Amino acid sequence: MAHTVTLITFSALFLLILFFSDTPSAHAFQVQSGMAERNGAAGLNSDYVLHIQKMEGEIILDGVIDEEDWLRADVADDFFMVTPYDTSYSVAKSEIRMTYDDDALYLALIFYDAVEDAPRVVESLRPDFRFGANDNFLMFIDPFNDLTTGFSFGVNAAGARWDGTMSDGYAVDLAWDTKWESVTKNYDDRWVAEMRIPFKSLRYDTGSDRWNINFSRLDLSINEKSSWAPVPRQFPSAALAYTGTLQWDQPPPDPGLQLSFIPYIFGSASHDFETTDETNYRTDFGFDSKLAISSSLNLDLTYNPDFSQADVDQQITNLDRFELFFPEKRQFFLENSDLFANFGTQNIRPFFSRRIGIDAPVLAGARLSGNIGRDWRVGVMNMYTEDTDIHPSSNFFVATAQRKMFSRSNLSAILADRQNFRQPDEWSGNSYNRTGGLQFNLASEDNFWTGRVFAFRSFSDRENDGSEFSQGVELNYNRQKYQLRFDQYYVGESYIAEAGFVPRTDFFQLRPRFTYRFYPDQSSIEQHGMNLQLNSFFRPSDFSMTDRVTSLSYYITFHNLSRIEMSVNQNFVVLRNPFDPTNTGLHFLEEGAEYNWLDAIIQYRSDTRKLFRYTLTTGYGGFYNGNRWFVEGDINYRYQPYGSVSLFASYNHLDLPDPWNEHSFWLVGPRFDITFTNNLFFTTFIQYNEQLDNLNINSRFQWRYSPVSDIFIVYTDNYFPETMAARNRGVVFKMNYWFN
Repeated sequence: MAHTVTLITFSALFLLILFFSDTPSAHAFQVQSGMAERNGAAGLNSDYVLHIQKMEGEIILDGVIDEEDWLRADVADDFFMVTPYDTSYSVAKSEIRMTYDDDALYLALIFYDAVEDAPRVVESLRPDFRFGANDNFLMFIDPFNDLTTGFSFGVNAAGARWDGTMSDGYAVDLAWDTKWESVTKNYDDRWVAEMRIPFKSLRYDTGSDRWNINFSRLDLSINEKSSWAPVPRQFPSAALAYTGTLQWDQPPPDPGLQLSFIPYIFGSASHDFETTDETNYRTDFGFDSKLAISSSLNLDLTYNPDFSQADVDQQITNLDRFELFFPEKRQFFLENSDLFANFGTQNIRPFFSRRIGIDAPVLAGARLSGNIGRDWRVGVMNMYTEDTDIHPSSNFFVATAQRKMFSRSNLSAILADRQNFRQPDEWSGNSYNRTGGLQFNLASEDNFWTGRVFAFRSFSDRENDGSEFSQGVELNYNRQKYQLRFDQYYVGESYIAEAGFVPRTDFFQLRPRFTYRFYPDQSSIEQHGMNLQLNSFFRPSDFSMTDRVTSLSYYITFHNLSRIEMSVNQNFVVLRNPFDPTNTGLHFLEEGAEYNWLDAIIQYRSDTRKLFRYTLTTGYGGFYNGNRWFVEGDINYRYQPYGSVSLFASYNHLDLPDPWNEHSFWLVGPRFDITFTNNLFFTTFIQYNEQLDNLNINSRFQWRYSPVSDIFIVYTDNYFPETMAARNRGVVFKMNYWFN
């Protein structure tokens, strides 16, 4: 079976490369015609050009656009509507100007109100705001002209900042932070912002005088998303395939030595009441450092990193048979993270950075990542963890290389390795585990075709009788009214990726999907449509079916931003291992048992522009050998722009036969998010999880006293809910400063 699927994978890879190497592209919507070559990449919106000139004077960031350099700058206006329609100019008037000096890139933004006296919607002053809940501006830049990677910067109407790295041609990772400045000012009929982004905060090709760029505006008063260069409405405005051109009067200046040193000190006090009567005190220090080997290749170093300030994960009631996935939120792992994290698919990851430090503290690490020339990207990372009473020290090493192919596709290779040191004699696991392989990422010039083909193999010192291969094929065709997608995956029974995330092995999966969308005219409905999906799993040894979910759903999105979605699911499962449907360890269904059931789910989301908004979801149907009813609610009230109070609540009721009988699980999570200014924040998140029998409180105070320099105070407390007896408690103080 392993040799067969490997042959299928590389045959699919060859056919995709052959087919798409000469596939012509068509622009879904283009007001002006014409094609041009830009540094080797053909741009669909190459007629949209914004010229940028070096400033002659000085610009003060004050929200007043009156300097001479602004008055003589080229203006990007006449934005095009992206949603709710993509066939006309924007109703809201917008103006963007850009200039630069030897040190930084400058932007001036003027956004006129589309509706007189309409309130401007902002969620809070917290950085990296939610896109759909704020009147905002976003810029997407591709300094390497590969139409797949780049940076995003933006502000909302109250002045909160947004910054992130871009990958896959559209995805923005907001966990990334860098040094830059902005000032926002509100007037009666418009809001204005000025931005200054140092060249040292970017990675780019210093020899190029053209960048791919686009600007996006969201005006919630009229529910309109618009962009400077037109983007078809089935795609996000962040789609780099539809960027215009930023034409420099000369290549941007070399930023010179790019060295950042970020030392931090931290102290903590913790008490585990379940195991000891003593409080444990700790004081320590560490640092991060960034050194630009070139303007596009960066070396990151860390010593004794502390991740206590990372956002706490939102818990969920786990009624699934497999491990749950939670995204990486630690700052060190985020720059160029797509080079390491975008291999495979969500549940077949040869490398997953959250594995590093999950069972032992990280002592030190280094990462080299970035671009080499126009066509190559490389990434090398090495992290060393200390030993504990339970686990040996380990070294994690991962190396990747990516070669651009055609207009927007690429071929990538990865090698991930976990090697144990000072391993105890009684250790029963692998002393090392390695995973390597290839992946072809497809993205056609017009973004209609996307997909990937990958094949990986694992190696370890423990003898394995089964297949150590995994592979997958994804192909997606997305037009305005319909979307076709087909996924196929295989994971061998002995495929092990200890530095990755593979919650399930020994399966062959097929998942075709079809979506059709309607866009009615003269209606309160913006769009509606149906989705049909068939998700099947087979046992590779005899190709017998073990799982199948057939889903039919229908959704309606209204012009007022509310949305309703209904789905019906037919489930079939043959258990391959004993399973407790309550995940409490009470009793287990037998291996080989077969179950069929039907369930239905309905979800309603209210108008997100309102001060009070909510999402309600409920479902009822079978569940293995019984029935399940659940209801979830996410309720939020914002006190604009100083924060919000929200409540997530989930109730699951299981009606099962003896010995389980009836089981109910509550999960309740109130959250208080206060933003005193755009540099001073306080958050408290309380989570009661009946399934885990735990009440958790996490409070975090953050003062950004200087750009990207913070003081954190984090308090964590866990209790037994029935008695409110303390389980463990801790408080952490951390202070860092960014020398640049």
